[in-house]
Amino acid sequence: MKRFKNILCVMEPQAVCQCALDRTVILAENNQARVTVATVTERVPESIRIPEVGPGPGDLQARLTEAEAQRLKTLIEPYHARVKINAKVLVGTSYLEIIREVLRSNHDLVIKCPESPEWLDRFFAGDDMHLLRKCPCPVWLVKPETADSYQRILAAVDVDDNYPPAELKTRQALNDMVMEQAGSLAVSEFAELHVVHAWEAIGESAMRHGAFMSRPEDEVNAYVEEIRRRHAQLLDTLMQRTGAKLGPDAMDYIKFQRHLLKGSARKEIPALAKRLQVDCIVMGTVARTGVRGFIMGNTAETILEQITCSVMAIKPPGFVTPVTLEH
Repeated sequence: MKRFKNILCVMEPQAVCQCALDRTVILAENNQARVTVATVTERVPESIRIPEVGPGPGDLQARLTEAEAQRLKTLIEPYHARVKINAKVLVGTSYLEIIREVLRSNHDLVIKCPESPEWLDRFFAGDDMHLLRKCPCPVWLVKPETADSYQRILAAVDVDDNYPPAELKTRQALNDMVMEQAGSLAVSEFAELHVVHAWEAIGESAMRHGAFMSRPEDEVNAYVEEIRRRHAQLLDTLMQRTGAKLGPDAMDYIKFQRHLLKGSARKEIPALAKRLQVDCIVMGTVARTGVRGFIMGNTAETILEQITCSVMAIKPPGFVTPVTLEH
């Protein structure tokens, strides 16, 4: 992935996710990128009651910050000979401060391990979901148990062209970005690249079983097959366009494995990821841009609630985060 030049690696307070740090350093080496390793410590309320013999709120905040700074210094020390790497301790609400750091320093990728607590029944939750919804740059959430290198990567795209022109243009740009990042990641990891698109024939059920729209079976079958062919053609075009952009050298390593699935993307994509035992899904999380508050499509959100592998979430050009630098 040659485009990332200013990477932010986030380490949870009092925790070590060595795989996220290792992947960050390897990626930075391959791209001659700068690296910032950061953690976010909670802000000590000014109104907190502290015994008179203990430190005041300001002193306690300084001590917590210094402890985290020392921890980060120890973590990054072995990597200084390999990449240019800095450490930062941010103070405040985790996802907000991470996004503000992205805005301040123009980071083009955030890498971190998921922070989901064990008592939740889904892999991504809390601040991670906020990051996936609102961070303006790609977010790569690395599953701690993942092997050193990925074996199978899944690019999830939506090539349906039945959208208003402005939204269709955004979706096509997002598809291109997803495919390029997934292709570059597959080359870097020497991994299989699977490409999935789920499609549905609108009105099929009503035409087959409806009391007022019932049509002969051969007519319905012909209609469904025409929709399938159209989606297959659109997916093939996207894959060919990606191959042309990645170039022949990259394509020597990539053997696209196409999955054209009939059914709802919310159901079929997580099921395919489970069947294939993919290590990472690369997907877009936003369908529209330029509108504050429109964060993540329902389909993307539902898919993320069901998967348990690593994920790289991509935003389209023009995405506007609702988070600002003002506190």
